[in-house]
Amino acid sequence: MKPSVTSLHGALCLGLLIAAAFAAPLRAEPAGRVVTIGGSVTEIAVALGAADRLVARDSTSNWPESVLALPDVGYIRALSPEGVLSVAPDLILSEPGAGPAEAVGVLTAAGVPFVTVPGDPTPEGVLAKIDGVAEALGLPEAGARLHAEVAAGLETARSRATGVTRPKKVLFVLALQGGRVMAGGEGSSAEGIIALAGGVNAATGFHGYKQMTDEAVIAAAPDVILMMDRTGGPEVTAADVQTHPALAATPAGAAGQVIRMDGMLLLGFGPRTPEAAAALYDALYPVGG
Repeated sequence: MKPSVTSLHGALCLGLLIAAAFAAPLRAEPAGRVVTIGGSVTEIAVALGAADRLVARDSTSNWPESVLALPDVGYIRALSPEGVLSVAPDLILSEPGAGPAEAVGVLTAAGVPFVTVPGDPTPEGVLAKIDGVAEALGLPEAGARLHAEVAAGLETARSRATGVTRPKKVLFVLALQGGRVMAGGEGSSAEGIIALAGGVNAATGFHGYKQMTDEAVIAAAPDVILMMDRTGGPEVTAADVQTHPALAATPAGAAGQVIRMDGMLLLGFGPRTPEAAAALYDALYPVGG
């Protein structure tokens, strides 16, 4: 009979706690075996020139394409501690929100440094994230260069956004759940990128990602519906928008104004955020449109 997952996990935890008690002091030199958790952290590490130090990544880390060859340790909020530890990391570098808490507890009990970098969906948050990753990897000069490059791109995006005289109202639709619209509200990464592209978030009165009533969707009256261009999993199609009673009743639905973008590019708030803001701006305000 095979041992149960519970018994294996318990044995692993006990073994890790014992190992942690005899762990050697942390080395002074930069980590050479790094696991990155969160797509933007992985992108930053690669942009800093540390791709050869990465030994695994989470499932949200899908760019650049070369990182797909690394072992996948699971979704950022559903990590496999066994998978992480199997690659013998000397540093785990993560966005906020990694979990579950039990998995993070196992990893920290094993004595592996677990660094969480800032994750605010703002231009300042992007730069703080770059600084945090560069510091954790011991790459101050590369970090300063990337910080300056991205800061210039963000400033360009801000300048374009502030020049918009008639900003469009944008509703970010994450999913349709039971016929209800799951949208990005105040403080969400969707609102952050919409603002950086010169738009106004149509979803107000709630924080994060939540379901909206049909009445609230209609009252929001978005000019544009923004969605992720998914390569896997459920996707909200153009037909879904046209047949949804609330979405179809909005100015965006009636005019077929739907924009799709790669999800990690759009919402990742990593080094490609200036590119995402420029692409969304161009889609919202096409020349001659």
